Amino acid sequence: MGSVLETSSMNMRQQLLSTPHPAEFFEGARNAIVTCLRIQHDEKVTLITDQATLPIAAALAQELECTGCPWDGFILEELASRPLTAMPEAVLADMETSQISIFAVQVQQNELFSRRQMTDVVNHRRMRHAHMVNISPQIMLEGMRADFLSVDRLSQKVLDKVSVARKIRATTAAGTDIEATFLPEYKWFKTSGIISPNKWGNLPGGEVFTAPGEVNGTFLVDGVVGDYLCARYGSLAEQPLTIQIRRNRITECHSENHQLQDEFWAYTHTDENSDRVGEFAIGTNIGVHRVIGNILQDEKFPGIHIAFGDPYGEHTGAPWSSKTHIDVVGLRFNIWVDGDQIMNEGKFSIPM
Repeated sequence: MGSVLETSSMNMRQQLLSTPHPAEFFEGARNAIVTCLRIQHDEKVTLITDQATLPIAAALAQELECTGCPWDGFILEELASRPLTAMPEAVLADMETSQISIFAVQVQQNELFSRRQMTDVVNHRRMRHAHMVNISPQIMLEGMRADFLSVDRLSQKVLDKVSVARKIRATTAAGTDIEATFLPEYKWFKTSGIISPNKWGNLPGGEVFTAPGEVNGTFLVDGVVGDYLCARYGSLAEQPLTIQIRRNRITECHSENHQLQDEFWAYTHTDENSDRVGEFAIGTNIGVHRVIGNILQDEKFPGIHIAFGDPYGEHTGAPWSSKTHIDVVGLRFNIWVDGDQIMNEGKFSIPM
């Protein structure tokens, strides 16, 4: 059985190396492998992708070849039917022998459990993991070309301020007005694109986040909503979603797009904590200049985004959990940290 799996893995690796891809992907792929993950020639890598993302994964594979490091590649449809009910054992087993993993996949509905199986391995082995969920050619040409060293410096300055904050207020001219309070026992993290064993991160990176103590107010989503709803509805600039939050729970939501309103409400009432604010975050990727309708990049857009559902308790310290996690992104924020304004109309006012 082992030789069959090894042969299958070799075939998938060769398929990745032989897949054509645009030369324009080179800069973003090199950023991922060299700048963000800092992969060394003696470190083993597990690269996970799917049929829809093959050209991007092929660019990443070519960069892995350039480092000279050992790596294995997996194409999910070659191992299991989609949507995944569980992460294929061959993938998890390979990750147990790697120091680094890359997940460049277009996710499908109800696959969150399989991704958690993967990140469980990442967490217990303290791997450097690049989470490139729904990575697209547009993101490879935009967010993945950011100067991540500059993004990291800004993210650290934001982290220094918010990690000791008791209260953050955020408003927008469109209608958002929320106030969040924080607990010292819940940790803040930066995922700036420079990935460490302490916390796996999305690529492109650029955010600082925690689980809030409590959020109250109105959040107007004129950017995007996350998970599979993002691909379905894209930018909400024309038909925003307004969410009322009281004591960290959604009390009501409204949109002229009633299908979006109903689907979002159903999603955030999947389990007892699906309607609870589990993440409070500030996007810090100053290389991202617009919302494109893809949550992977759009949540890094400078401003506030929050997520309902799981609080990533294994990192933040929040003692509750949920089977779901969905981000919502707004635009052009004003942000005050304990009364000190750090953003005005979507522009950071923190000295660099």
